[in-house]
Amino acid sequence: MKDKQIMPISLEKYGITNAITHWNLSPEKLTQICVDKGLGEIASSGALAVNTGEFTGRSPQDRFIVKDEISKDQVWWDGKINLPFDAEKFDKLYAKVTDYLSGKELYVREAIACADDRFKMNLRVITEIPWSNLFAYNMFIRPTEEQLANFEPEWTVIQAPSFLADAAIDGTRQHNFAILNFTKKIILIGGTGYTGEIKKGIFSALNFILPVYKETLPMHCSANVGENGETAIFFGLSGTGKTTLSADPQRKLIGDDEHGWTKDNTIFNFEGGCYAKAINLSKENEPDIFNAIKPGALLENVIFKKGTNEVDFDNVSITQNTRVSYPIFHINNIKTPSLAKNPKNIFFLTADAFGVLPPISKLTPGQAAYHFISGYTAKVAGTEAGITEPVPSFSACFGAPFMPLHPTKYAEMLSAKMKEAGVNVWLINTGWTGGPYGVGSRIKLKYTRAMINAALSGIIDKVNYDKYHIHSIFGLHQPREIPGIPSEVLHSRKTWNDDEAYYKKAHALADAFRNNFKQFEEFASEEIMAGAPPIP
Repeated sequence: MKDKQIMPISLEKYGITNAITHWNLSPEKLTQICVDKGLGEIASSGALAVNTGEFTGRSPQDRFIVKDEISKDQVWWDGKINLPFDAEKFDKLYAKVTDYLSGKELYVREAIACADDRFKMNLRVITEIPWSNLFAYNMFIRPTEEQLANFEPEWTVIQAPSFLADAAIDGTRQHNFAILNFTKKIILIGGTGYTGEIKKGIFSALNFILPVYKETLPMHCSANVGENGETAIFFGLSGTGKTTLSADPQRKLIGDDEHGWTKDNTIFNFEGGCYAKAINLSKENEPDIFNAIKPGALLENVIFKKGTNEVDFDNVSITQNTRVSYPIFHINNIKTPSLAKNPKNIFFLTADAFGVLPPISKLTPGQAAYHFISGYTAKVAGTEAGITEPVPSFSACFGAPFMPLHPTKYAEMLSAKMKEAGVNVWLINTGWTGGPYGVGSRIKLKYTRAMINAALSGIIDKVNYDKYHIHSIFGLHQPREIPGIPSEVLHSRKTWNDDEAYYKKAHALADAFRNNFKQFEEFASEEIMAGAPPIP
């Protein structure tokens, strides 16, 4: 790629003066700048490896939304996720950040969100660090030269990792922050070098704009499409296999993380790249992702094997949240443009560390809405400080930190679209079987892929017509038979050696579901409430 300079354009309209600006530099140039400045190293794969500093993940408690005329009556101000920020304090903090950036060497990227031209959002990303700009190149849709010629940004992201807020004066919780301003269409990020804040800021904005103004459902999901034109959608939190399972050599990848579902049943990617977890990555288990790590890719917080520049993907000494970003064209089998119609199957992915949920089950519409709002997975020992055994983790709509509206708003839209399109919904446990984490084992990836393929082909419904087993505690419809899968694998209880221990864990997890859902009950319909685990 050639560097696509737009000159001269001043950043003075943003309050940034006397800056040395680099516009739309190529991945090669940005990578070289990082190496020359000692900001990163080249891995044996040719990818750039960097350390994001203090923050190696998002900081949900430090993500705010300016409370103003646009947001005050629309946003769900829950006090945990959608935290209000005073408009006047935003203006003062913005002035401090832009003053801090004035006179510095900055990197500017023109980019686009949303692959469906009807929803296209032009972006300008201004970053203090060159590899943050490489991340923006990888993750957003890259404009053509014709589009750049008359480019007018609708939203602007300003990222200043070295700027530290004064919480007592600036209104933040601590020195880092990510603030969305829907009136000024600005995302202001400071005090953190974690690049995920850039993409999730835009995702959060779209999660407000699309349902409120465009009658389109935003989804934290991956998606792919088969040769028959049928689209599959994969919801799931980090570590559940969303990126891995959607990268299927027999199907074309639409995208791995953020999508919209339109009125006319088009599924479109918000992004132009992928941001995959790199922990325990191997060519054998995840060849598409592994092979995408090449020049132009950005590795975050990984460790090289001693005395080499070869990445040790099993090393988590910096963080369990090691990551790699790469443009979607690093994957061979992709859908171009990144959109498709005819959604037919939805998969909710959960890594159940308690080992009690079936590896696959079919959901009723009520159960689908209930599990969508719940957004369950589990944290295992070592993922966070103080966690020594599995802990249930619920994130509404499989993406609560990015959802400005009340979760039931998204669930109602999803339910309506599922019914209209006649979509099958499946709950997939990519977690443990034969016992909880530390006792049982992780469900084999080859089994999970086989189950998903059987659902996509319709084989499950054919061989299990009127044969589904109803789970006694969760009320889920478990297939009794899937060709090529041992029958005991399909029934989580049968993989345990101790029935009493299994039911004790299962009841405890069902209680956790019900307790978590109490916060949504007053907004949920009877159909949704009927999807809850039955009270014994």
